Amino acid sequence: MAFFRVEKLVKTFGGLTAVNGVSFDVEQGQIFGLIGPNGSGKTTLFNMISGVYTPTSGKVLYKDREIQGMKPHKICKLGIGRTFQVVKPLGRMTVRDNVIAASFSRVNSMGEARDNAMEILDFCGLTPVKATLAKSLPIAGRKRLEIARALATRPDLLLLDETAAGLNPTELLSAMNLIRRIRENGTTVIIIEHIMHVIMTISDRIHAINFGTTIAEGTPKEVAANQAVIEAYLGTDYA
Repeated sequence: MAFFRVEKLVKTFGGLTAVNGVSFDVEQGQIFGLIGPNGSGKTTLFNMISGVYTPTSGKVLYKDREIQGMKPHKICKLGIGRTFQVVKPLGRMTVRDNVIAASFSRVNSMGEARDNAMEILDFCGLTPVKATLAKSLPIAGRKRLEIARALATRPDLLLLDETAAGLNPTELLSAMNLIRRIRENGTTVIIIEHIMHVIMTISDRIHAINFGTTIAEGTPKEVAANQAVIEAYLGTDYA
């Protein structure tokens, strides 16, 4: 039994096929990278996995259970959390209250929510800014808060959508270390990322798509050497 699997996923919008027959397996404990040019269908895949979109056809299986077409809140309760490429914290609430709000997807009392939030804030290095309004955080802080809110839902599988975008080199290193710690803490990760140093360094396996179709899958080294990936995405300078 695969921990997580998508089988021949297709998503069409009118006459546009955004995702066309994509399949892959993710083993428990992996960091699984998803790469491809802008508009290749990566976030559409995340939206089908998390319940934002219902696939036109194909299956999404989590712990051997079909979840395609389920509502997002039900998928979250099953143990799949996600971040979004464009982070939108509750700006007029504090960092702590943002994470408390997210905690209520998994707990039933304010006391539990506060305890869960403080544990997550500490894990993500956000305790020093817990009383700061979310709208006041710099981009690196907002990105980290986005991860904290997702972790507050206690996921076994975490979908990260361009977590490293907009970060400076020091912030990138910190983000990579946090993602590794999330995996070490028992959470499987699927990550979309355009910064090749990040995705190639932290991923166990990488799946590459272009125009909604799979063009390669393998170890970072194998995918980086794949001619179709070089031509469609990485470019000859990377090779």
